[in-house]
Amino acid sequence: MKSKSSQDSDIAGAHSGEHDHKQTVTAGNERRLRLVFLFTAGYAIVQAVGGWISGSLALIADSGHMVSDAAALLLALIAYRIARRPADATRTYGFHRVRVLAALANGAALLALVAWIAWEAVARINSPAAILAGPMLIVAVVGLLVNLAGAWALWSGDKGDGNLRGALLHVMGDLLGSIGAIAAAIGIMLTGWTLLDPILSVLVALLVVRSAWGLVTDSIRVLLQAVPQGLDAVKAEAGVAALPEIAEAGHFHAWTLTDDTAIATVHVTPVAGVDPLTLPPLVAAWLKERYAIDHVTVQVDPPGQLRTGHHLPAK
Repeated sequence: MKSKSSQDSDIAGAHSGEHDHKQTVTAGNERRLRLVFLFTAGYAIVQAVGGWISGSLALIADSGHMVSDAAALLLALIAYRIARRPADATRTYGFHRVRVLAALANGAALLALVAWIAWEAVARINSPAAILAGPMLIVAVVGLLVNLAGAWALWSGDKGDGNLRGALLHVMGDLLGSIGAIAAAIGIMLTGWTLLDPILSVLVALLVVRSAWGLVTDSIRVLLQAVPQGLDAVKAEAGVAALPEIAEAGHFHAWTLTDDTAIATVHVTPVAGVDPLTLPPLVAAWLKERYAIDHVTVQVDPPGQLRTGHHLPAK
């Protein structure tokens, strides 16, 4: 059984600030995504028509790329709408991890798209197709302007939002695709060498794959409740234990709730003569300052109890 003071400390020590798990889904980010979705879906139609007129398989294939990106952006918009729903008795942290799931889906879709581009590039190298470079160039330039506008709209949003970041990666992939298409069209106009198209497609895919892989791994880290990036759990626990008012610390756990919110729990015991009620806000403030952990739950245990308890293994 815990002492009365320990129980009181648990109640008092959850946070430095209000006990509120809600997060803000900004209207600005949602508005940016909606605008870019309209740009992307609209240009996909333009690109498909341009590819049909010019006979360019590259443009028709890239219109499919744009359709998949529009679908990913629509998924992100739906995720924002769901994330806006308030927390309830069953989902006390709310619905914000839907954004992480959407970011993971975006990254996975990008990786699948890269594999498809590589497959199509090999097929076109083996069987080159005739391309009308003039119409291809016009459509590619229009695409460049559309993607520049979309990239700027997303880049000016919240850099810490993985959902917005995933959408930005899709648009950057489209932007690189437009640059590649322009270069290919000019090259084909000057040399007649249609192999430029699949070769540049592979180069664009290589540029996209690294960012897509990072998005997938970051999302998986969040879903697996790994420690936040840059936080060493062993050192953090040792740092808490080294505070003058604390005799022992253990059972330290930290994880990321969403892109911009980290959570931690830790057990501590006070030095003789220190009021247990002072420890939770003290520890919470230290972890906030040192590791930017927003939400800290501190349990104060009787002296000696942590010596036989679970501790993180030393590295």
